[in-house]
Amino acid sequence: MRLKNKVAIISGAASGMGEAMAYLFAAEGAKVTATDLQTEKLNSIIAKIKEQGGDAIAIAHNVADRKKWMDEVIPKTMEAFGKIDILVNNAGISVPTPFEEQTDELWSKTYSINLNSVMLGMQAVLPYMKKHGGSIVNISSIAALTGMSGAGSYTASKGGVSAITRAAAVDWGGFGIRVNAINPGYILTPMSEVFLNNEQYKQALMPAIPLKFFGTAEQIAKAALFLASDEAAYITGVNLPVDGGTTIV
Repeated sequence: MRLKNKVAIISGAASGMGEAMAYLFAAEGAKVTATDLQTEKLNSIIAKIKEQGGDAIAIAHNVADRKKWMDEVIPKTMEAFGKIDILVNNAGISVPTPFEEQTDELWSKTYSINLNSVMLGMQAVLPYMKKHGGSIVNISSIAALTGMSGAGSYTASKGGVSAITRAAAVDWGGFGIRVNAINPGYILTPMSEVFLNNEQYKQALMPAIPLKFFGTAEQIAKAALFLASDEAAYITGVNLPVDGGTTIV
């Protein structure tokens, strides 16, 4: 098992990529703290993990709330499992809106959930990872590497995630803390499938994907597993595109 005796916190774990990570990490031996605002779905996932012999807890969690991180996510994880080895900052939103139509409210909300939460999560686990090292995996986007039409605040916030990943990797490497990011391409998740399953979108997007198919949440989870595991012990500060080759075209 690649994460045996590891403790992982995964945000946005009630669906899509976060759900796939929760199942995979638990199957690979990690004790998992799964957080999300969708508590009914989250509890169902935890129940299934336990049925399969894994160990996990669920926490209702607004990732943009510092108090939730400090007063609930961290203490409950420490109480249940005694340490923190891995953090996956996965929670995020996307509201496709051109720059000229961005409102202050949308811009602020997107940044709070997509970028501010990454800093809050990293700050929350830092005192615990300083003691024995750890791995942080932030979920960015290919939008951070290439730009993405019609997704102004999302593109900007994910650019911030990629940049903060590199900065933290430099600052915290001396503590044995690795910080990496995954840049998913066009991935079929509950958030995206309404667009990606549309024939018009398929015809527009597929020519930009050298492998000629959309990715899955499980493929992103496997990349996160690698970066979280000791197999990536000499990798830090990386932005890893998992995109079927989209960013090389």
